Amino acid sequence: MISRLKRSMLAMPASNARALEKGKTLKADVLMFELEDGVAENMKSLAREQAVAAVRDGGYGERLVVIRVNARGSEWYAEDMAAVAPAGPAAIVIPKVNSREDVLAAAADAAAAGAPAHTRIWAMIETPRALFDIEKIASAADDPASRLEVLVLGPNDIAKSTRARLTPGRPALLSWLSAGVLAVRVHGIEIIDGIYNDFNDEAGLRREAEQGRDLGMDGKMLIHPSQIGPVNEIFAPDAEEVEFARKILAAFDLPENADKGVVQIDGRMVERLHLEGARRTLALMAAAG
Repeated sequence: MISRLKRSMLAMPASNARALEKGKTLKADVLMFELEDGVAENMKSLAREQAVAAVRDGGYGERLVVIRVNARGSEWYAEDMAAVAPAGPAAIVIPKVNSREDVLAAAADAAAAGAPAHTRIWAMIETPRALFDIEKIASAADDPASRLEVLVLGPNDIAKSTRARLTPGRPALLSWLSAGVLAVRVHGIEIIDGIYNDFNDEAGLRREAEQGRDLGMDGKMLIHPSQIGPVNEIFAPDAEEVEFARKILAAFDLPENADKGVVQIDGRMVERLHLEGARRTLALMAAAG
């Protein structure tokens, strides 16, 4: 069952109070209040205070509000977790996760700091070690104490640390992107693709979002409000997909097809295994309104 979409995840520097307020009007599925890379060192404390206040004050409707803290081991992490966890965001995003143990440790930190049960852990995949061990990292979700719900890819950091080039079509990253999708599907969690840097290039954004969707991603991280509309559209089923999904369900509901494993619909052979995909398509449509 799909209850909360994660098609679009907009990163917003929490040092910018006007941006946090504007988030209440944006149609992103997820708002990520940023304490890490998008915030200068001399603004870290202010960003932390403003992010926590925004979560406590609310007003974001159905949007998921998550906070990305600074990396474990950094000078800001302990204060971030102590302030963010008890505020109860939908999730705490942990950057530069390298292992299953990192996830479990972050979850333990959150619990110790007073995070309510609904606050989940989202893990950023940004390093060569994380790419090598991505299935092991995803396996933390098998332990309820991990709170692990989502992996988020960071292509800019991946490119920097591997020296891979972010060229159109991302050929250098494709095997790593697919490995991430396989890892989350094995362990029943979700995965969000990383940002497209040129927010003035809608055509390029659309191509990359379509690629991520086709690879099996659940959504995409964004850096500008103008990217929300195209990404929401791409990660939602279109009218043709919805119509065919309804036909699949209707066909297998017919009494004469009760014992059939395969039926013909509009000249196409459809197996009973496609029922799950059809149900998911209709659930996505309903969640997207």
